[in-house]
Parts: sequence; C-alpha cells; structure tokens
Amino acid sequence: MKNYVLISAFAAVVLGGCAGTSANAPVDETDPCGAQGHTALLGSNIAAVTLPADLNDRVVGPDTIVTTDYVPDRLNIETNADGMIIGLSCG
Repeated sequence: MKNYVLISAFAAVVLGGCAGTSANAPVDETDPCGAQGHTALLGSNIAAVTLPADLNDRVVGPDTIVTTDYVPDRLNIETNADGMIIGLSCG
C-alpha cells in the first residue's frame, strides 16, 4: 500500500509541474508544424510574405536540394519557379 501512495504522490508532482505551460501543450500529431495555420500563404509570392522569426521553416523551390532528415515541427514551404507558394507540409 505504501508503494502505491508513493507512486501516486510522485506522479502528481511530476505531472503537476507540466500544468499550465505552453511549451508542454499537446502537439497535433497530424500537423506538428502548424501548416494548417499558414494556409493563407498559399498563392502568395515568397518574397512578399513575412514569417515569424522563431518559425522553424525552409523554403523549397523546384530546383532546391534538401536534406532527407525528417523534422516534425519544421514547416516546408514549397514554391514554384516564379516564387509562388504552392504547398505547405511538415518535415
């Protein structure tokens, strides 16, 4: 019985420390980079948009060489040859 009380108390302390912090907010597993929140960029020229300084992003043009590493919270901004934003994805 003592072990259950000790484990419960420990869990309450650990989980309680996470409450109320935005850094620990749940991440949408289907959209970890927040691409859905940037759909207004579609159809805009990449040179004309202002992105937040803290946004983890990369611009990928038709001839851009990119790494194949997967970074779930990175926003990939896909552009065509004219610099128009044609796609958004995470990775």
